[in-house]
Amino acid sequence: MEVRVLVLVIMATTAACCATGGVVAPATTSRLKGLRVHLTHVDAHGNYSKQQLLQRAARRSHHRMSRLVARTTGVAISSSKATAGGGGGADLQVPVHAGNGEFLMDVSIGTPALAYSAIVDTGSDLVWTQCKPCVDCFKQSTPVFDPSSSSTYATVPCSSSYCSDLPTSTCTSASKCGYTYTYGDSSSTQGVLATETFTLARSKLPGIVFGCGDTNEGDGFSQGAGLVGLGRGPLSLVAQLGLDKFSYCLTSLDDTKKSPLLLGSLADISETSAAASSVQTTPLIKNPSQPSFYYVTLKALTVGSTRITLPSSAFSVQDDGTGGVIVDSGTSITYLEVQGYRALKKAFAAQMALPVADGSGVGLDLCFQAPAKGVDQVEVPKLVFHFDGGADLDLPAENYMVLDGGSGALCLTVMGSRGLSIIGNFQQQNFQFVYDVGHDTLSFAPVQCNKL
Repeated sequence: MEVRVLVLVIMATTAACCATGGVVAPATTSRLKGLRVHLTHVDAHGNYSKQQLLQRAARRSHHRMSRLVARTTGVAISSSKATAGGGGGADLQVPVHAGNGEFLMDVSIGTPALAYSAIVDTGSDLVWTQCKPCVDCFKQSTPVFDPSSSSTYATVPCSSSYCSDLPTSTCTSASKCGYTYTYGDSSSTQGVLATETFTLARSKLPGIVFGCGDTNEGDGFSQGAGLVGLGRGPLSLVAQLGLDKFSYCLTSLDDTKKSPLLLGSLADISETSAAASSVQTTPLIKNPSQPSFYYVTLKALTVGSTRITLPSSAFSVQDDGTGGVIVDSGTSITYLEVQGYRALKKAFAAQMALPVADGSGVGLDLCFQAPAKGVDQVEVPKLVFHFDGGADLDLPAENYMVLDGGSGALCLTVMGSRGLSIIGNFQQQNFQFVYDVGHDTLSFAPVQCNKL
């Protein structure tokens, strides 16, 4: 089967006296029924060319994928070794958490509230921001949070269950819970665990446990002033708010509107935005070795007229915690374990009526030379991801093909990996994804996200 290609035009998205100790009461759960928050792409204000945006997204994806693979395998690898088919990068240290991402959300912290932008990450749990007094902080566009100026700030004691939920914690001389999170490629945050009132979309959320970081390093954090973890662990914002579900709908990268993040009761796919018959649902799988990630079971792929059955030995979570497939908002490109990727690449190349081109300039593996007359009439093979439970992610061409205007290469935004497979956000655009953590399911449907 072939589809007429509607090539993605990569464009920038237009953005539009304190308590210092004591016993902290656990954050109140089920405090939030429904909330809508807007997400902004990290490059929205960069004034980058189309080619630069594609290059930056690919480079961030390779680095993030390397950190995620290293986390699951326990082995530090370079992004060039982690990918099957190129996309190189510097060697990366073994991470504790995935780190970094592609989207920012506006949040305010403290009383009085101080506004800042935070990276949204479905691959980690900790919520954190930079705090004064800084020992080592990266540059941020907004003032650094000063705990002494907030009346609702309180540190978390070592005896708190939240302290024991950290993978690495220490007890300071003042019995405060100290933390260190390492994200890979020398990115890390270190400080004390505390509680504070957060404000999202004008809704005040008291008692949120967060990391107040005074020692923070890493280029990957420079787009924001911290990070909001939406993973499956107890420290994530989702868990702290007692939410059964959340969803997001990522607009196209050439869209001027922000992407909605819907929390709680607003997370469902509405009948007005998508036909009920188009909603697909697959189980969310738990990996005890990596409790933060959202795992799904990918059974097969369809490339044009070719169906590819994927080996469970590579695409299922193994006894040692390696393998499996995660859905991740913070990685742009989709990465498939090399056994499946090679079959996809072979089938795709066999059904394209264009010569193969070099995609190293944009960090992609499989590219084709677009005809001089343009790509409006170019036909590309259909691409479908088949998940457990009969859920099919049937992608429009703009969700897996991009045109590099600089070289004239038409490239596939899927690459190979070793140790972990990742469904990236290029493939998720203009689909609403609902993470139902209460029922351990992931649902999705095609939706015009700029109208949601």
